[in-house]
Amino acid sequence: MTSGERRLAERLEQKLDDDYVLWYDVPVGPKQTHPDFVLIHPRRGLLILETKDWKLDTIQECSKQSWTLTVEGRPKVVINPAAQARHCAIQVINALERDAQLIHPEGPNQGKLAFPWGSGVVFTNITRKQFVDSELDQTIDAHLVICKDEMLESVEPEEFQQRLWNMFPHAFGKAISLPQLDRVRWIMFPQVRVPTQTTLFTDQEEELPDMMRVMDLQQEQLARSLGDGHRVIHGVAGSGKTMILGYRAEHLAKLPSTKPILVLCYNEPLAVKLDAMFNAKGLADRVHARHFHKWCRQQLVTYGQPLPPQGKAMFDQMIDNVINGVDRKQIPSGQYQVVMIDEGHDFEPEWLKLVTQMVDPETNSLLVLYDSAQSIYGKSKARSFSFKSVGIQAAGRTTILKINYRNTKQILQTANKVAGEFLQPHAQDEDGVPLVQPVSCGRDGQAPLVVRLPSPRDEPAKVAELLAAAHEEGHAWGDMAVLCRDHAAMDACAKALHLRKLPHKVRHRSGDFDPLADTIKVMTMHASKGLEFPVVAVVGIGQMPREGEEVADEAKLFYVAATRATQRLMMTVAGDGAFAKTLTA
Repeated sequence: MTSGERRLAERLEQKLDDDYVLWYDVPVGPKQTHPDFVLIHPRRGLLILETKDWKLDTIQECSKQSWTLTVEGRPKVVINPAAQARHCAIQVINALERDAQLIHPEGPNQGKLAFPWGSGVVFTNITRKQFVDSELDQTIDAHLVICKDEMLESVEPEEFQQRLWNMFPHAFGKAISLPQLDRVRWIMFPQVRVPTQTTLFTDQEEELPDMMRVMDLQQEQLARSLGDGHRVIHGVAGSGKTMILGYRAEHLAKLPSTKPILVLCYNEPLAVKLDAMFNAKGLADRVHARHFHKWCRQQLVTYGQPLPPQGKAMFDQMIDNVINGVDRKQIPSGQYQVVMIDEGHDFEPEWLKLVTQMVDPETNSLLVLYDSAQSIYGKSKARSFSFKSVGIQAAGRTTILKINYRNTKQILQTANKVAGEFLQPHAQDEDGVPLVQPVSCGRDGQAPLVVRLPSPRDEPAKVAELLAAAHEEGHAWGDMAVLCRDHAAMDACAKALHLRKLPHKVRHRSGDFDPLADTIKVMTMHASKGLEFPVVAVVGIGQMPREGEEVADEAKLFYVAATRATQRLMMTVAGDGAFAKTLTA
């Protein structure tokens, strides 16, 4: 910000009530113009402000169309600042008036925006007396201007707010409802749109959909203004952590840098999905989304370090070889402009310590996404190390997201029915990070379907029948997933789908997952973590918890599987395991 813009930002923060929403220098509307400030108030309307730090002695001449300034000793002609602000506002209003839910449906204002809008100019270095005495008021209406002496810290909030709302040409219309505000944000700020399954890998659709999903204001503020340094986002399943990571990576990829951005995931299918998304956006050369173990192998190959032999200990040895290579400086540290870790709860302490060393010291930009409730790899106990101990300096820079937007209220209730007692908040650890209980956003849907069957052998055929019916109802094959406890169940389900001639793909190993294919995805519950599908069938619940496994770990695994469903959850239950009894009670 310029000094004047900073002063205005401070005044807006000090003088405006909490129900105002304010954006600074954010690209707006279909033409992505950059007004200095955008204000929205649910009862007042929408206001766009241009800020000018010009001093009076730099203005040579002015008219209603253009002003001539002295810049570095030379004349420079610019558009009248009030006309500039109005031109930007009109572009936005024209876009908003395309939405039938934001306009007057009838009457004298039919087709016009249903709430007030306006635009104005703030002169941070020109007083009202100077503005009038120099006859600048002949080129800009006086009520469209706030001057230097009208934005002092001593100005009363009511007086300051009144000057803003004097900029509105009309005070017609009704208050903006919350759904309307979301639609306004969807149209004005394409960056905050939540992609659907069909738009995830493409540009957003031109037509206005009936349902518009946008980041909530906390998510948007977090994504736009994470700031530098090390950051931790601790969020429940479905709270938008990965969405924020994607937005943040895309935003930072536009900044000049000779080094790429690294996104690491523990789960290979999630890494494939993110990589496909960044490729579709043309960011493959700037953003590298990698499965952690695959990234380790690439490091060893690139820098001529020994690859371990095939075997049970191969992956552990591969990581150790990378750590040793970095310690011996045979693998360089600081390779990346930014490092982002999705699923940080599944990373071992030594992995995190290794990854933090890959951040360029000049940017020192690290983002870790974390959710203790989704730690499903034998880690039922609380995290036994602090972020500080592995080099993550995020004290005081941890954000907690509690609201689950992915699942319907009914799906979340079902997941909590089995796993709720293992997701209770416990005392904060050294980093001040508690286990967070998810809060439903209240979105309603169908009650999850629980089908009792006499034998596990009956489950695959029933799942195939249910998915065929869902397709008849209009769900695409690519919207569906079958989640199994083990590979044997996956093979049995794949056989049943094959017999019904339903298009499907089984994810047995790395490389078997194609997020773009219009096929039913068949995978383990573990492999599904981080993904989401409108329709999910879960099999094998009747044998959970498995003998020899921690009940808490098995409950979290069920929780992860159930919360992959955004619209419909179908579960086949054969057996008398504890989870089956809970679900069918």
